[in-house]
Amino acid sequence: MVSEGGSQGPLEEKCPPDKVVFDESRGQYVCLETGEVIEERVIDQGPEWRAFTSDEESKRARAGSPLSPMIHDGGLTSVIDWRDKDATGKKLEMKKRLDAMRWRKWQLRTRIQSSIDRNITQAAVELERIADQLGLPKSIKEEAVSIYRRAIERGIVRGRSVEAVAAAALYIACRIHKIPRQLDEISSITKADKREISRCYRMLVKELEVKVPPTDSADYVPRIVSALGLSGRVAKKAVELLEEARKLGITAGKDPTGVAAAAVYAAAQMLGIRRTQKDIAAVVGVTEVTVRNRYRELVRSLKLQLPEE
Repeated sequence: MVSEGGSQGPLEEKCPPDKVVFDESRGQYVCLETGEVIEERVIDQGPEWRAFTSDEESKRARAGSPLSPMIHDGGLTSVIDWRDKDATGKKLEMKKRLDAMRWRKWQLRTRIQSSIDRNITQAAVELERIADQLGLPKSIKEEAVSIYRRAIERGIVRGRSVEAVAAAALYIACRIHKIPRQLDEISSITKADKREISRCYRMLVKELEVKVPPTDSADYVPRIVSALGLSGRVAKKAVELLEEARKLGITAGKDPTGVAAAAVYAAAQMLGIRRTQKDIAAVVGVTEVTVRNRYRELVRSLKLQLPEE
């Protein structure tokens, strides 16, 4: 029994996932317990060939690289290689190398025709540069380019700096994926200043209706612990302290980076690991006074048996 529109019928709900198998010969998903056909005429989107080694896979594959939002056309067009070698790996003659150079130039011109394509290409290069300097993963870059693409399709980028909008999109992507980066960090490696990036950030959130989760102090803990060379026990203890502090409401309205720094310092103290407030403040980018004040609030509110500094 196959339900219309992909919705599950009453019998399908009784089939546990571990009892549903795929019948390759018929292209059907079948429940082993009830014998019910969950789905039929399933299209196999995998290759029709088999490969047992990575070398065999690379030789038998005929498709190109997957689509990427980092490229303005998604990566659908072909690219003329810059290595100037033929199919056998031999170096091309000088005349053919000059021809290939001319082909690459004209291909680049024909790929990027509209102003939107040029804008997205420029923004993608800027986002790649900023993300690499901040050590951000590929998922953040792709999310930021997708946000920028939506913005330019809505026509809200016109009249604004490409660097500022790109930096704001990257900041939103970091917030969405809970990889904390501060505006000060991003603005320090871009031409746009912090105020301009902040305005673009508010504009993108409002116009694109992006749901940005609030910054959690616990998100900063792994980064602080890693920068200080501390163990996972310190990170776990710091997150536990932050959870208790959040329940008491003492983290509300406080700078999350300062609270996270104080929690890491308190956790290190509790586990007998020596780190100074100055060291932690330098890593986080806040003042030593901020770490000290947040630390004292944690000790007083959570009634921790720790020496006052």
